[in-house]
Amino acid sequence: MLYDVVIVGGGPGGLSAALALGRARKRVLLCDSGARRNAAAVHIHNFVTRDGTPPEEFRRIGREQLRTYSNVEVSDVRVESITGERGAFRVELSSGLVEARRILLCTGMIDERLPIEGFRELWGTSIFQCPYCHGWEVQDRRWAYLARAADASHLMPFALQARGWSRDVSVVVADVFDIPQETRDRLKAAGIRLETSPVERLVARDGRLEAALLSDGTTVPMDVLFAHPPQRHVDLVTRLGLALDEAGFVQVDPMKRETSLPGIYAGGDLTTRMQGAVMASAAGVQAAAVLNVELTMELASSGKL
Repeated sequence: MLYDVVIVGGGPGGLSAALALGRARKRVLLCDSGARRNAAAVHIHNFVTRDGTPPEEFRRIGREQLRTYSNVEVSDVRVESITGERGAFRVELSSGLVEARRILLCTGMIDERLPIEGFRELWGTSIFQCPYCHGWEVQDRRWAYLARAADASHLMPFALQARGWSRDVSVVVADVFDIPQETRDRLKAAGIRLETSPVERLVARDGRLEAALLSDGTTVPMDVLFAHPPQRHVDLVTRLGLALDEAGFVQVDPMKRETSLPGIYAGGDLTTRMQGAVMASAAGVQAAAVLNVELTMELASSGKL
């Protein structure tokens, strides 16, 4: 089977791209392996008309709307490999082999769990990444930010902006690293507590965070913890050998969304630290639109339309 576009990933980016390409009358296969980066989240936020929608409900609605377009197929399969070249890709699925003129990657990222006792269990319920996604629901509670040496530059801006949601903000650390005096002074001036002994264990009651126990024996009370753990690409993206930027995200042309491999495009969390459902959705539509222009011109000029 030859498709105009095979989309890898059935989240907001992939669904939005499939919708745009479907409306452009392209033959599309949307592959969804079922893995959900936001599986632990209760709701999606900052997506106008869908604010507060559970992630699975969002996907159900997206799939339902795609049924309008008979040229779009949605399949619950895993993409095992992609070989070939622009115009003639071979896509090995868990269910068989298909061909595609173009590939659009909307695979997101995988969040690693930090090796702190209790971190994995509380992820998505008391531990969050984005205050814009979850801050309103936990406003005025005891907030903490978990700083790491690997992203120490985020410490001060994140902690200071957290004061917009809560007057009770602490900074704790996952490892030992130097914190400049200027940063310490600004945190103190903002009324933010700083603890430099690494977190050993997170204490919960009834599935909710209560405190962090530090390596020096200090207990820091907290209701919510914001953290930015390391992220990695899905294996498929790694195997493709795409060029990455300095932060490790897939490098794309800012307008065309094409990667370093001609004919393979990417949109969403795998291309940027500015992550979230609405951003991924917009990037998916952008990639789909530019891809469609380029592909349609090629097909028309070669007499294939």
